[in-house]
Amino acid sequence: MAKSLRSKWKRKMRAEKRKKYAPKELARLKQALSLDKKGEVVMTDMQEIATVVSAEEIKEKAMGDDGKMDMDSKRNKKTLLDENGQYPGWMNQRQAKKLKGKRMAKKGTQGKKKKKGIAW
Repeated sequence: MAKSLRSKWKRKMRAEKRKKYAPKELARLKQALSLDKKGEVVMTDMQEIATVVSAEEIKEKAMGDDGKMDMDSKRNKKTLLDENGQYPGWMNQRQAKKLKGKRMAKKGTQGKKKKKGIAW
């Protein structure tokens, strides 16, 4: 659809504008990355702005004392219910309903005895 004279002219002018501003834009990018000095980013400026912490220190804080992450250990792994009978917050209602249905079906079949006789 972009074949009209107006669109061709606009494309031509945008291309000329890109050519005109390309050197200035490149200089601004280099200055932003501070590549015009040594070819490396200066980290001293970053240390003034933010606190620099190594990855190992962050992992140690996350793991805690014994090296294990804090987990909800009072939750049943099979049913995913906690001690109050609540499902985890990340579980949606459809999943909870499905698990409850499975749990109730299993509970119902355990108490029933099979009838003797012919099954049609």
